[in-house]
Amino acid sequence: MKTGKLIIFSAPSGCGKSTIIGWLMRHSELRLAFSISCTSRQPRGTEQNGVEYFFITPEEFRRRIDNGEFLEYEEVYKDRFYGTLKEQVERQSAQGDNVVFDVDVKGGCNIKKYYGSRALSIFIQPPSIDELRRRLEGRGTDAPEVIDDRIARAEFELTFAGQFDRVVVNDDLQKAEEETLAIVKEFLGL
Repeated sequence: MKTGKLIIFSAPSGCGKSTIIGWLMRHSELRLAFSISCTSRQPRGTEQNGVEYFFITPEEFRRRIDNGEFLEYEEVYKDRFYGTLKEQVERQSAQGDNVVFDVDVKGGCNIKKYYGSRALSIFIQPPSIDELRRRLEGRGTDAPEVIDDRIARAEFELTFAGQFDRVVVNDDLQKAEEETLAIVKEFLGL
């Protein structure tokens, strides 16, 4: 069985990254599987260990950081870690899966640096900051100050776009999905 490849997606919040990834996941010919991340938070609702995340204690997370077991990680809040274990990625790709990462820009850059040409990094970009603000406001889920924070973070994240292999501007969702599919198929040799 052929070892799978790695496909990294990053984007500011509200750019349609999750929608595009979800659409790609329905294309069985791509043999895509989500990277299963690790977290130190408790499971929510029906989440299961080894399915949505690997749930470990903050102490175990720190021990694994010290042992160099993560491709990337972040302490989002005190003792609340999220990260990607090298061993899990290798296990998934050894099964022939093409592993998909949905990570922040720094995590995406770290994974790409570690795997080099075995990984494809794709940055999903909004057509403009004004359009991104309109989309976030249109969701109706965030207070104005939360939207302001997301816009400020997006402006920072957009400075990383040039470090990714490919940039897809999501001006029209269907066009962005098709463009991303073509990029992924080319990378996978399909």
